[in-house]
Amino acid sequence: MNQANLRNIAIIAHVDHGKTTLVDAMLKQTATFAAHEQENFQSTILDSNELERERGVTILAKNTAVRWQNYKINILDTPGHADFSGEVERVLSMADGCILLVDAAEGVLSQTKFVLKLALELKLKPIVIINKVDRKDQRAGEVEAEIADLFLDLADNEDQLNFPVLYARGIEGAVGRKIEELPDHSLTVADSTSLEPLFRTIIDTVPAPQGDPTGPLQAQVNSLDWDDHLGKIVIGRIFRGQIRQSQPVVILHQDGEGNILSKKAQITQLFIHEGLKRMPVKEASVGEIIALAGVADPKIGDTIAAPEQPEELPRMSISEPTVKMQMSVNTSPFSGREAEFSTSRQLRDRLKKELETNVGLKVIPSESGDSVTLIGRGELHLSILIETMRREGFEFSLSRPEVALKEINEITHEPWELVTIDVPAQYNGYISSSMAQRKAELKDMRVTKNGVRFTYEIATANLIGYRHELISNTSGESVLNSSFLEFRSQTESLAQNRAGAIIAHETGTATAYAIEKAQQRTTLLIAPGDEVYAGQVVGINSRPEDMVMNVTKGKKLTNMRASSADVTVVLAPPWRPSLEQLLTLIGKDEMLEVTPKHLRLRKRDLKKAVKR
Repeated sequence: MNQANLRNIAIIAHVDHGKTTLVDAMLKQTATFAAHEQENFQSTILDSNELERERGVTILAKNTAVRWQNYKINILDTPGHADFSGEVERVLSMADGCILLVDAAEGVLSQTKFVLKLALELKLKPIVIINKVDRKDQRAGEVEAEIADLFLDLADNEDQLNFPVLYARGIEGAVGRKIEELPDHSLTVADSTSLEPLFRTIIDTVPAPQGDPTGPLQAQVNSLDWDDHLGKIVIGRIFRGQIRQSQPVVILHQDGEGNILSKKAQITQLFIHEGLKRMPVKEASVGEIIALAGVADPKIGDTIAAPEQPEELPRMSISEPTVKMQMSVNTSPFSGREAEFSTSRQLRDRLKKELETNVGLKVIPSESGDSVTLIGRGELHLSILIETMRREGFEFSLSRPEVALKEINEITHEPWELVTIDVPAQYNGYISSSMAQRKAELKDMRVTKNGVRFTYEIATANLIGYRHELISNTSGESVLNSSFLEFRSQTESLAQNRAGAIIAHETGTATAYAIEKAQQRTTLLIAPGDEVYAGQVVGINSRPEDMVMNVTKGKKLTNMRASSADVTVVLAPPWRPSLEQLLTLIGKDEMLEVTPKHLRLRKRDLKKAVKR
């Protein structure tokens, strides 16, 4: 591919602002798929991961490419949630420009600031798209002003303040420069019904890749994949020179002390991206995003270089993880019933494999060897890993999430988050009081068309568990978004005390008779017929103290009339919290048992728990 006709662009945005939908339209409007291919009739084409489709969010960064006129555009779709910012950071290093997508109603949010800051630090050429202008609650004019203010805050030089602004109805695949207001207050794109203005803007705004095509090879490993036939696949960008199939190379990486080590390798297969496919090629030149096989044990950030002039590229800067929890072997009486993998060795091997691609994760083994400490970017980041492992057939136990502290100049620092909360106006008082209790610092408060937007800075330790509380107390009408801000000197943390636990006294099957008695004073996590074991947390008490109850007790039968009395028992449905909710419910002396079929809260010391 001619270097001048190549463009590498990343699409960045806050979660649910329409990145993946826009990429769908770019793929379809460039005739990337044949008329009979099923992708022409799908949405969120790049979200191929099962959890991505279930949750409606992008978790893993994706590479694709389209052809428009005589140009090839490599497109990098990035996650929008702050917990997956490690994916964003490594992908942006492959791009020369970025499309910043902002919702016409929601405007600039916490992750918008985070991803734009990264892009500008890497000197990427930005294009701004105000998306979803067809929303009746759009405020495109205000949002454009917010974006301009954001660039003023983050730009390093005046050149970064000169960026094109486009408007989009992403789901219809229409992008243009002119908009008209309709009677229902929504907007329509007046000068286009396709993405042609976007493609033209990309070609005119984003520079072609720089680098000497005749120099010695330099490429960087930005991502890893797996192929059943080829083994590990390295994905990265060529920053200098050319790469050819069967070419000998050296892999440069750093050890734990920062020493540069090298090892020899040979490229056995070489691919470039075309649409959703990898096309085999004999060679590729500077600026191209490639996939290759033949490198043993590659690491993200490694440099692939020419043997005659091995020069390392700058290492990628990845934000540090901020939330930790302990994963250990499951020791409950029900262990081994459902899982295929449950030993400490199997857990360690699976986590070792995860570390190869999950750049935002750290794993610290314990001295005993039966547990490890997971450190991730947030509760969602860790919960996605946990859910993935349980679906793969693993079982284990988890401790309560805590923040990861950092020592700077012999002073303990803790992570802080930038938080935005959108709520209807009637909840203003609750937001103000609850965030004050959590020692958050109010930075901004403004009225929006749908209510009020609060912006806070808060210690991560004081934010854990707040999402569930917020949704419960605002009847699900609130939206909270957060992103990592910085490490600050540790301050006094909020004492977050959950109500007491209802603890099962005996192992057996829960009965309707016993549950009817228990539900008068508790929120139950079980239903009649559920198997429970002694020491399992089967409910949340309405009072602070723990309470031991026999939820397997049946009613003594004395005659036929009494034996049919259970038919009239009226039971409230049990509360079945999600994995994320359960992680925030774990008490200090409790663990969460995770198996392929069940999530159970339990006391750490089962015998001690029932001797109350």
